[in-house]
Amino acid sequence: MLPNFKRSEPDAAKPTTPAGSPSSITSMPGSMPQRPAAPPLRANNERSAPSVIGPDLIITGNLFSKGEMQVDGEVQGDIRATNLIVGERARITGTITAEEAVIRGQVMGSIRSRRVMLQSSSRVEGDIYHQSLAIEQGAYFEGKSRRSDDPMAGAVAPAAPASAYQAPAAEHTPPPLEQSGS
Repeated sequence: MLPNFKRSEPDAAKPTTPAGSPSSITSMPGSMPQRPAAPPLRANNERSAPSVIGPDLIITGNLFSKGEMQVDGEVQGDIRATNLIVGERARITGTITAEEAVIRGQVMGSIRSRRVMLQSSSRVEGDIYHQSLAIEQGAYFEGKSRRSDDPMAGAVAPAAPASAYQAPAAEHTPPPLEQSGS
């Protein structure tokens, strides 16, 4: 079949790759594994990777994402996302609005979502407006559950960002003190 093939030389069948090229680096024993493939592109060439609020972040203000968001830190403000995951150590004080919300951490405020999943580590104090609600054993929920065909209908649109520039306050001169006569 192959007259030049020898079993005693296993490297003879391997293609040679110049040193330093990506395939030679990843094929070496003990080398770092290859990066996973990039997330698929959306129709408008945006990556579909989730936005992540890390455990060391404390954010004061409203958050808005057209995609998936994962919160592992603390947010003091409203959150609006297509899909939201609240991590086990996350703390949210504000209203959550999402198509789908998976809650593992603490939420103090209302949740408006088509599908809500309260996992066993979750602690929610506030009303939940939903089409579908699942509560695992061990989850803490204090509030009202309101089923609705369109739970997003009552959601308030996110406010426009305030201007970073604020005009200086008008100078105010206090009136002169009255002196009492002796």
